[in-house]
Amino acid sequence: MAKKLLDHITYPEDLRRLAPEELPQLAAELRDFIIDIVSVKEGHLGASLGVVELTIALHYIFNTPHDQLVWDVGHQAYGHKILTGRKEIFHTNRQLGGISGFPKREESVYDTFGTGHSSTSISAALGMAIASGLQGDTEKQHIAVIGDASIASGMAFEALNHAGVTDANLLIVLNDNAIGIDPSVGAVKEYLTQVKKNRKLARNNIIRALNFDYTGPVDGHDFRALLRELSRLKAMKGPKFLHIITTKGKGLQKAEEDQVRYHAPGKFDKITGEILVKPVKDKEPPKYQDVFGHTLVELARKNPHIVGITPAMPTGSSLKFMMDAIPDRAFDVGIAEQHAVTLAAGMATQGLVPFCTIYSTFLQRAYDQVIHDVALQDLPVIFCLDRAGLVGEDGATHHGVFDLAYLRCIPNLIIYAPASETDLRNIMYTAQLGLPHPIAIRYPRGRGITPNWQLPFANVPIGKGKMVRDGQDIAVLTIGSIARNMAPAIDLLTEDQKDKVAHYDMQFVKPLDELLLHKILGRFSTLITVEDGCIAGGFGSAVLEFAAANGYKNKITCLGIPDSFAAQGKVAELQELAHISPESIARTITELL
Repeated sequence: MAKKLLDHITYPEDLRRLAPEELPQLAAELRDFIIDIVSVKEGHLGASLGVVELTIALHYIFNTPHDQLVWDVGHQAYGHKILTGRKEIFHTNRQLGGISGFPKREESVYDTFGTGHSSTSISAALGMAIASGLQGDTEKQHIAVIGDASIASGMAFEALNHAGVTDANLLIVLNDNAIGIDPSVGAVKEYLTQVKKNRKLARNNIIRALNFDYTGPVDGHDFRALLRELSRLKAMKGPKFLHIITTKGKGLQKAEEDQVRYHAPGKFDKITGEILVKPVKDKEPPKYQDVFGHTLVELARKNPHIVGITPAMPTGSSLKFMMDAIPDRAFDVGIAEQHAVTLAAGMATQGLVPFCTIYSTFLQRAYDQVIHDVALQDLPVIFCLDRAGLVGEDGATHHGVFDLAYLRCIPNLIIYAPASETDLRNIMYTAQLGLPHPIAIRYPRGRGITPNWQLPFANVPIGKGKMVRDGQDIAVLTIGSIARNMAPAIDLLTEDQKDKVAHYDMQFVKPLDELLLHKILGRFSTLITVEDGCIAGGFGSAVLEFAAANGYKNKITCLGIPDSFAAQGKVAELQELAHISPESIARTITELL
């Protein structure tokens, strides 16, 4: 039996001792290692399987970490992590206290740039290359690995535009597999498809026109071709571009056949590839994203002015339901958050009712457009912010904990957070009837609490909160789905304590229900605010500002995400760390009583 090569490789210098003909065996072992761990621990699978040969070839040819390797998005970097000193702890991937699922500078010198969102690699690598030139290092290499879905975004084009007029020692590797999470879309994707088929286009393409030395397309699973081209390009100066063709999920048949589901499949059988489906309970609550998707279709069938927009997340946001049912009114614009927001604004000027569904963490990338193109013009765009709050194992780059704070300061913007799926359904209904301002509706990842959610629509009064339970001494004010932690928190109290706690679901961060706040502050000497967003500038801050402006001296304790980037881990673990778990809320109530 042949010796296991991967057993003897801890760092890239170990890898470089192998003969080129041994690399295919190493690739097979690396794939098996990734599949073995991810099948049990979960994580991003397909992207990392697709770049195994490329990962090995890059570390084999280039002198990392002196040569700077930047991965775009980062969910394709599992093989990179395993080959750069983290093989023995890879089983902790994405777990509390473990290694990150994405490149992270403080984790390893081989992670030259932290990533989690797309289309940043070219700008970062170009910045490194320019810095090396200014410091007199003309030999250092700088490599950006970017996917075909990511290169179509505005930031990537901005970086290409700049890089093409520099003499920076920069190599861009385009990992072309025709898919991001969902299939790639747009004219750039169609162009790349034609380049793959037409050798004349390959010789005279847009990349060459931007002053890059273009090579490709090259089979990204062929070591001989990869090593040859990377060695040749390493010896060249200036901006270079290598176009490789890969198969996402390579090496696991099920992952190759169903690339969308196997992007992050959860637990699966490592031999057959079959996804291990969790048993479904009778009348299990739906996912919030599915409530959004089904409700949008229901509303759009009755309202011909409704359109849906997503920047490259049709499956993750469940806009896919509308894309299937009413395809001419549902738009996947690719990884282009800024464009998505201003596209929605343009549609709103013409009387359409745009639902722009976007993950909370990704709306940050279009902040200027939210302010200048939507709010400043007071256009009634409906933002549906999925994955708001703590999202779990994806960690700091993906937690949607800043939205309440960064949106609250924007004039004209209504901000609503549903406490349940029924609330989400009703605010969507209310918004499409016509609001005088744009609205941001933020809701969490995962399942809700209401199996029987598909009830007749009801109008939601704008800027009104509601009392969930009455009490005598302490008022707890919650915003959004974190309200679900209140019932179990109160259950942990003694019977005497329970009667002393009132709970209010405030529903709106903007406009605040000032009439209700006056009543609460006039009645209770002690208040607790609870949110699954950052404390600084968030919902609790809004309550404190209101109290101060109106001369109230009540004791107000704000619970939420502290002034640090939240770690990765299960949502329950992270809520406990942030003191917003049911147990933590109960402890805070007990202390204040």
